[in-house]
Amino acid sequence: MEFDIVIRGGTVVDGTGAPGFQADVAINGGMIAAIGAVPGKGREEIDAAGMVVTPGFVDVHTHYDGQVTWENTLAPSSNHGVTTVVMGNCGVGFAPSRPEHRQLMIKLMEGVEDIPEVVMAEGVPWKWESFPEYLDFLDTRRTDVDFAAQLPHSPLRVYVMGERGTNLEPPTEADLAEMRRITREAIEAGALGVTTSRQLAHSFRDGRPAPSTKTEVDELKALAAGLRDAGAGVFQIIPSTDQPTTHEWGVIETLSETSGRPVNFSLFTGEQVNGGPGPMLDGLARAKQDGRRIHGQFFPRPIGMLFGLELSYHPFSLNPSYKQIEQLPLDEKVARMRDPAFRSQILSEQPEDPNPFFLWVVQQTHILFPLGDPPNYNPHPSDSIKARAETLGIDERELMYDELLRQNGKAIIYCPMGNTANNRFDAAVDLFGKPGTVLGLGDGGAHYGMICDAAYPTYMLSEYVRDSGKIAIEQAVSMLSRETAETVNLFDRGVLKPGYKADINIIDLDRLRLYAPRVKHDLPAGGKRLGQQSDGYEATIVSGAITYRRGRSTGALPGRLVRFGRPAPDDGLLAAE
Repeated sequence: MEFDIVIRGGTVVDGTGAPGFQADVAINGGMIAAIGAVPGKGREEIDAAGMVVTPGFVDVHTHYDGQVTWENTLAPSSNHGVTTVVMGNCGVGFAPSRPEHRQLMIKLMEGVEDIPEVVMAEGVPWKWESFPEYLDFLDTRRTDVDFAAQLPHSPLRVYVMGERGTNLEPPTEADLAEMRRITREAIEAGALGVTTSRQLAHSFRDGRPAPSTKTEVDELKALAAGLRDAGAGVFQIIPSTDQPTTHEWGVIETLSETSGRPVNFSLFTGEQVNGGPGPMLDGLARAKQDGRRIHGQFFPRPIGMLFGLELSYHPFSLNPSYKQIEQLPLDEKVARMRDPAFRSQILSEQPEDPNPFFLWVVQQTHILFPLGDPPNYNPHPSDSIKARAETLGIDERELMYDELLRQNGKAIIYCPMGNTANNRFDAAVDLFGKPGTVLGLGDGGAHYGMICDAAYPTYMLSEYVRDSGKIAIEQAVSMLSRETAETVNLFDRGVLKPGYKADINIIDLDRLRLYAPRVKHDLPAGGKRLGQQSDGYEATIVSGAITYRRGRSTGALPGRLVRFGRPAPDDGLLAAE
């Protein structure tokens, strides 16, 4: 046998954006060995006739920092064609962290990323203190996808400044010098970059701001200088939506100039963005024209805030009467809520919470929709609970209450956040192909009871490519693989060419289907999370090993920590710097 695997007769969509073509793909030693008419045999032969063969997808905005320490399956990314994930985004994570700060880091991740405290307290092993030690621990982990880490600003600030960092006190010159040194140390140990957040919604559960959110630009410049010292890495930032976008673009440009390195940021759209996204899009176009590597990460549909009785929030979850029953088993909770007197009491109350962001979340009742199965992420405005209540001549809160009790309390209500315009929930397609834009913000590994967006590759291919034809498959695959990989300097993957890493999907587009998210209780301490299944992935391959067949895990764990950026094996694409 000449090859480990030969994929026969599929339509190869190679990630470069070039037209698809029929060919065989041969794999040897975890690398792509040949593409074309392959005469040699493989130890395993896969018939891909009638299917598309694509690179594995690269998700650059995840939060698997904790999950990777306690389990080997990085779902719901790995079961949707993703073969590499990048974590440590939004300035939050678990390293560096002194023993006395560990509980604080758990509390921060609970507030910012909706991961239950008890899950992290039981699941995270804390066998590290410095960031290089964290990477050394990750080097021992084996998973179903490759994973890379970034240095998060909030833990770094607390590690250097202690309580002063948590209390948002300004840093001294010595503090800034130490942050700069540790940033260089992390990059030289293999971190892909450094990350921060200026988004005020990123806070502890009790409403205290995350340590990074109110820091001055001089502190961010210290982190950027650490990247310059290391001569490597990427700066990832969540801009403030309270500050005008012209101001935030100025911060992004400052970080680009100070670091001399690529900058990735979250590109927000919607009414809550002060000044709108226009200045960011104009800035991205100028940066690309000037040859500067600045990219705005956007999500390809509205962020899917999900409400339900099994989930973290719903329109009544912060009402005093509901708080009295929120810990009951679901069947008991439903029985109480069906009691007319209890129903009347909840409907008479208003939400109460110390965190203004979560109060805002549960009050977004004007854009709520039953999610359905298959899930409808692009509903018609007339299908909203508010519009239906108006048609029926009843209070929308009454209808919301009834929706929550459907399916014996398992029903999920969809609240589309951002990427909407003039009642269009597919407005994100307007960003496709815009200079400097790149897919991201799926948040896999976070928001376990609130958001399940990591399955967006399946949505892209089924909704935008196959069903609506809003985008060609060649463009979609490039957006999901090569374009994302390049933004974090991983030039060895995301493309199907000889010499590249053998991360591959074999997809039956006709059978591709995305199912509604479902709650599972399989986290440490019995914690719950949303999972999302799909059909249509005939096989997913990571480093030449088949990890999924027809949507089911094979148990193979070829995924490893990716340290440092990786150069391309040839000069067909951008070379790593």
